[in-house]
Amino acid sequence: MATDMQNLIGTSEDDDEEELEMDVKEEDEEDEENGGKRIHRQVMVGVDVGIAASSSNNNQLPHYQQIQDQVGTPGGGGVRRCRPLEEKERTKLRERHRRAITARILAGLRRHGNYNLRVRADINDVIAALAREAGWVVLPDGTTFPSRSQGSRSAAGTSAMVNPASHVVSQQTQTTSQKGISPGYRSSVEYNTCRMKGVFMPTPSPYDLSPSARSQTSALVGDGGEQTEIHSLIGGSMDTVNDKQIVDLPPKLPERDFAGTPYVPVYVMLPLGVINMKCELVDADGLLKQLRVLKSINIDGVMVDCWWGIVEAHAPQDYNWNGYKKLFQMVSELKLKLQVVMSFHECGGNVGDDVCIPLPHWVAEIGRSNPDIFFTDREGRRNPECLSWGIDKERVLRGRTAVEVYFDYMRSFRKEFDEFFQDGIIAMVEVGLGPCGELRYPSCPVKHGWRYPGIGEFQCYDHYLLKSLRKAAEARGQSFWDRGPDNAGSYNSQPHETGFFCDGGDYNGYYGRFFLDWYSNALVDHGDRVLSLAKLAFDGTCIAAKLSGIHWWYKTASHAAELTAGFYNPCNRDGYAAIAAMLKKHGAVLNFTSAEQHVLDRHEGFPEAFSDSEGLAWQMLNAAWDACVPIASENPLPCHDRLSYNKILDDAKPFGDPDGKHFFSFTYLRLGPPLMERENFLEFERFLKRMHGEAVVDPQV
Repeated sequence: MATDMQNLIGTSEDDDEEELEMDVKEEDEEDEENGGKRIHRQVMVGVDVGIAASSSNNNQLPHYQQIQDQVGTPGGGGVRRCRPLEEKERTKLRERHRRAITARILAGLRRHGNYNLRVRADINDVIAALAREAGWVVLPDGTTFPSRSQGSRSAAGTSAMVNPASHVVSQQTQTTSQKGISPGYRSSVEYNTCRMKGVFMPTPSPYDLSPSARSQTSALVGDGGEQTEIHSLIGGSMDTVNDKQIVDLPPKLPERDFAGTPYVPVYVMLPLGVINMKCELVDADGLLKQLRVLKSINIDGVMVDCWWGIVEAHAPQDYNWNGYKKLFQMVSELKLKLQVVMSFHECGGNVGDDVCIPLPHWVAEIGRSNPDIFFTDREGRRNPECLSWGIDKERVLRGRTAVEVYFDYMRSFRKEFDEFFQDGIIAMVEVGLGPCGELRYPSCPVKHGWRYPGIGEFQCYDHYLLKSLRKAAEARGQSFWDRGPDNAGSYNSQPHETGFFCDGGDYNGYYGRFFLDWYSNALVDHGDRVLSLAKLAFDGTCIAAKLSGIHWWYKTASHAAELTAGFYNPCNRDGYAAIAAMLKKHGAVLNFTSAEQHVLDRHEGFPEAFSDSEGLAWQMLNAAWDACVPIASENPLPCHDRLSYNKILDDAKPFGDPDGKHFFSFTYLRLGPPLMERENFLEFERFLKRMHGEAVVDPQV
């Protein structure tokens, strides 16, 4: 049987074979038992009739007991249906075939669908995962209903609405231990998890929409017509909610009280397409209504991308700021603040991108004749997402260097919106430093076939970066080191499959250390050059740089995915201290984009990726705090549930920190219809109050 099972499923797991045998055996016994029960019921009918006919005759009772013993006792000599041996074998074969198909479905979903399924998951787990992806809520008992009708389900008698992402931890209690830095040594076989964590994972409570809750929700309090307008914007009237929701609520797990904690400003990121390619403000009236709703709950401001591909689209130094002028005036009239992003990268093709904004047309024309202005991989594929920082000092952009182009753009913005700087409306300027505006190499481009959890590829094969590498090798006295690694695999390789990144690989040899040092220094030097000019252009205004968390393969010795992205952070080296020191030099804020990635990590179905987003986050945060660099943050993926908000709060205001560290600001991604839905909006308002250090009192029964 074990051999048949291995041939069908392609696995040698003994426990699965044993489980199969148990399932088939139980099915056989169930069929035999059911056959016995049918005979038992037939005999019992006759006995019952006899007893009813002569109920006064007690001598019938011993005869009844004798019949019952003969029928109901296995092997007791009673009548029993015997299944043919061939039918039993057919049943076993059908069961094996069914389990083989199920095993292949589960394996495919784990590998390609990113479903977090346990090893011994059954078909119910598959159906539940598919239902949750389709937007349904699946309770632990199997009860399933659309997420938009949660309120009506509670009113109909459902006692609790469980967040699918958090039902596993529904029995956990609050933990408040301190957080720290990950240990320096990690290997792919053993990983020392002695990091001090402070993970608070309460069960998300149902949204309380009773009249008493409404009385405490400032978002729904307005004057006259404004109140009706806000009601319509956040997904319908609040007057139709049944009070039975409160009666049926389960006991709430204790939450951390953030009343009296430091005030952390919260901004909301505007939609990517709020300004079109003609630099016109899109749907000004609709945006104004949404901003008024945000203002009603005391949001601090909004963040907007100022796209290089829109403003300087057609000719060098021909800037068009018209749409941004109207937008900034609208925000100013509402007495909101602005965080502005100097976006020197293209938009489109990344997670959450719903519009396409390429680099300026005149830059694309230069790229057609000189493709080396773009990052290039070992196979010669170009990536037009942003300019290679190999041309930071090369006059290849119509007589200007890339750094000069960035500076002229920032200086034009500063001059055009001087009044908003003077009035303090523009609170911070984030400077784009690479793909997605982040300081990193574009090492994992989906357009080139990369898929999680691939290690990515080095992006240093354009003419200008290779020239820089050649100079560094000659200065070292090793001119034959003027090349990239030839054994670093491809985009979707894993560390152990390569000679460069495997344990004891070339990454830790003489050449490997030289190359990685040059590669990471080129990244830090680029950030240093651009931020120095940004500080000059925006003198007196806070500037920021964005960093993302490359968390997969973090538990291996080489940290391969981080190395290809430009972060020289193997297990025996801190790769983020140099970046923090550079930011400190310019008084810049670190905007880290994975504040709650360890909660919403969609890749937990890949245990072979040795990911540790939480450990990486705290290494980055501590590197910045040790250098006295302020930290801003934003959520990398949409979130609307209380569990995710609580994780952001715990990171923004670390529990028990003796120095009282907290985030400089937080930016929510992003304004749109999902945020304006009634339940989501109320939960966001609750999160906002706690970020502001206000007391939040949930209605009690």
